[in-house]
Amino acid sequence: MLSREHIRQSFSAALPIMLGYVAIGVPCGILSASIGLDALQVFLLSALFYSGAGQFMIPNMFLAGSFVASIVASVSLVNMRQMLYAASFAPRCVGVRKRLAFLFSATVTDESYGVNTARFEAGEWSVGRATAVNLLSQASWALSNVVGVLVGSAVGVPLAIASFAMTSIFICLLCSQKASAENAVAVVAAMAGVFACKLVGLSGPAILLGALAGVAAALAVSAARGSGAPGGGRSDGASAEGARGGMWPTGAAEPARADGTAAPVAVRGGGRSGDAPAEGARGGSQVRPDGSSAEGFDEAVES
Repeated sequence: MLSREHIRQSFSAALPIMLGYVAIGVPCGILSASIGLDALQVFLLSALFYSGAGQFMIPNMFLAGSFVASIVASVSLVNMRQMLYAASFAPRCVGVRKRLAFLFSATVTDESYGVNTARFEAGEWSVGRATAVNLLSQASWALSNVVGVLVGSAVGVPLAIASFAMTSIFICLLCSQKASAENAVAVVAAMAGVFACKLVGLSGPAILLGALAGVAAALAVSAARGSGAPGGGRSDGASAEGARGGMWPTGAAEPARADGTAAPVAVRGGGRSGDAPAEGARGGSQVRPDGSSAEGFDEAVES
């Protein structure tokens, strides 16, 4: 049971999210009203489905004439990231009641994930308070969508303005991604895929096919970069020649003479700790990789 202080802490953490959801929830409600959903339907959709990007995609793809199967597949693909968010919180839910853990994982969003992650890392944060953050954010989202339905029915708001809110969400998601070659390729391939689908008249599944093309291209680039990694040199960039103490690190290439035969490897025998063993150090010897004694070093050198 959360105390009053815990509720206050959760509300303070959720307040920025709640205000942000008002700004995008109202346009989402307006779009939902444009396809014939009433206030109760939108409230239930927000309470049970609860996906900002997904709830924007549904009316936009419906207005674009997409098939129901394409809408379901596209929304499911976009929302797969929520599974990763919830899975990352699994260690925090050890010892927590299953019902609370389920409610917490089912109400995670991009914004609440960031806020709760920061609070968990700072310490003195619990799953109960994190769940309160999620539920407060969800309440703000659901009520904002209902307001959008009521406003959209009473005031004529251009759908082009309301629908751009979805575009802005995906722009924010894109900007929050780590800059990498894979992500850049995914963006270009997805845009090219959507454009190509629309050129050939496949407007319905264009978003889904474009997204799949972007994912496939990014995976191909990642696999190509992984298989093309250099394997001949040392990963730490250090040269094998002149290793400290004359010892070759594990995995380093053994030195070789110009004729291709293996060169003798110096073995420390108590000499100085410089970059190479002192010539003729007491007890020092040189052995070849096969264990045989190097010529001229089979006798101890007098000090």
